[in-house]
Amino acid sequence: MPQTHFQEIAEGIYCIETGLYRHGLAAAYLVRSGERLAFVDTGPANAAPALLATVAALGLTPEHVDYVMPTHVHLDHAGASGHLMAACPNARLVVHPKGAPHLIDPSKLIAGSSVVYGEENFLRDFGAPQPIPAERVIFVEDGQTFDLNGRTLTFIDTPGHANHHGCILDSQTQGFFTGDTFGIAYREFDTPNGPWLFAPTTPVAFDPEAWLTSVDTLMAHEPRAMYLTHYGRVDRPAEHVEALRQSIRDLAELALREEGQPEDGRQGRIKESVTAHLTQRAREHGVDLHDAHIQELLTVDTELNAQGLEVWLQRRAKRSQG
Repeated sequence: MPQTHFQEIAEGIYCIETGLYRHGLAAAYLVRSGERLAFVDTGPANAAPALLATVAALGLTPEHVDYVMPTHVHLDHAGASGHLMAACPNARLVVHPKGAPHLIDPSKLIAGSSVVYGEENFLRDFGAPQPIPAERVIFVEDGQTFDLNGRTLTFIDTPGHANHHGCILDSQTQGFFTGDTFGIAYREFDTPNGPWLFAPTTPVAFDPEAWLTSVDTLMAHEPRAMYLTHYGRVDRPAEHVEALRQSIRDLAELALREEGQPEDGRQGRIKESVTAHLTQRAREHGVDLHDAHIQELLTVDTELNAQGLEVWLQRRAKRSQG
């Protein structure tokens, strides 16, 4: 059996380490109600064996899986979806209608990710996703509910990080599986002040105003906990939400300082600014790691945030031109 690391972080909710880059960077979740199961976010394709091993460790089988529910189709959240669907004969894929075509035919996801990460790095770190038969896919609507053996899972449309992003509300714990909408909180940055939240502005659909509205939508449900893909459980989200809102605003403002500046070298300048900004915010939160260690832990995020902010500026320029 493949090695797997998981822990029960709430009643019937298991946080599974996906092994992407390093321990503690990307999780997947398994929800259990009696003998019925649902995956929420799957990690990359390479994580599929660990996810299925978790099912076996609980004394169940792939036949007990009813749903595979990626919050969005970025491959750190959805890459193993096709592998899980192939292994779980009774499962249905529940996915945002704007993202569904990319999991039915993942060729564009593979091509785009190969450009972002480099083809060799992408295949090594993520693995290739598998296509999913369209007849097994539920094109989910905002507010749609799913019964998991008496446990209700509700899909809430939450654009901002991506235009095909949704969060899943668990009725039993009044907690949200937030994908990237409630930001990133790596546990290495926890301090007596609590988790440190920041926004991932990954390519290609960062929209700060839509994101802030989505955060308000989540908070209107008065959640007791957030289950972050990056990473783990955050309790008392009302105490931390303003830090996330500020991060969204700060990163947008950081990018806007480059608006109208020469595109040559702009992404590199944005990356330098993002790195300095996140390091400073970590320090203000009370993180006492060396700057080099902070920046090492944030290497993937600073690169992707810079790429996403650059794409956002390009979209704004196109809109202003006509």
